[in-house]
Amino acid sequence: MGPEGSATRHTAEQVLGKGGVNSETASFLPFAGDAADKALKSGEVDAVWIIGVPEATAVQSFLRNPNVRPMSFPMSEAFTRIFPDLTRMTLPQGTIDIERVIPANDVQLIGTKSKVLVRSDLHPEIVQLLLQTMKEVHSGADLFHRGGEYPNGADSEYTVAPTAIDFYKNGPSFMQRHLPLWISIHVQRAIAVLVTGLAIGLPLLHFLPQTYNWMIRRRLFYWYAELRALESSFESITSHKQLLDKQAEIERIEHDLSKIHFPLTFSDQVYNLRHHIDLVRRKIASRLGSLGRVAA
Repeated sequence: MGPEGSATRHTAEQVLGKGGVNSETASFLPFAGDAADKALKSGEVDAVWIIGVPEATAVQSFLRNPNVRPMSFPMSEAFTRIFPDLTRMTLPQGTIDIERVIPANDVQLIGTKSKVLVRSDLHPEIVQLLLQTMKEVHSGADLFHRGGEYPNGADSEYTVAPTAIDFYKNGPSFMQRHLPLWISIHVQRAIAVLVTGLAIGLPLLHFLPQTYNWMIRRRLFYWYAELRALESSFESITSHKQLLDKQAEIERIEHDLSKIHFPLTFSDQVYNLRHHIDLVRRKIASRLGSLGRVAA
């Protein structure tokens, strides 16, 4: 069953151990490949546990040897449920040699799944290239699977990379199909920057006008507050000089207001403010006239 530490031996010990076959009840020998083939032919071993593709020299030698037969696993489905990394396979009757009918019957087998592991920080474009290469090499039909069955994203032990999930679902990206790798990387970066800019810019385009309008209203409110404070202050004034000071102050407010540029959308509010300024000016003028008549 292969040397200690090998994947073949690890799988054999797992599966056989479930059936009570272990180092205490059987002799496990470290033969593999041609050595295992020779040991079986010479009678040195009774059975060989081998993991390999059907085209492997040792596998073909075993299958075509009339003194050797593949052992069927009638409970192969149960083993694949117990060990999710195993897969159930059927070697149909006559697939190795139809004329000689090898094998003589359908054989239930179990096999292992090969995996390609990558670091989580590997660039997605490299992952895409790996997947494309794997698909070109392994997507064809084989003795144990149909075309397009492998590679696939089914795995019970490791988390499948998001890039791989997208590849298996949608295939290579548009840029992968039409652009060289170095160009597609720069294009994707440019798209990422553009999307980020839009994500930041669109809310700003919405809030900037509101902020601007708030600032204009704040200016108007400031002058309204100045005007209100001025109007409240001269109600109790009886001095002619103080009223003249208030009159000068109202002229200053109007003068300062005329220097400020307001958008057309605020024209009605600006005219309304100037109207109130004129009302306050008239009140001050009326008070000055009243004080003049009293003094006369």
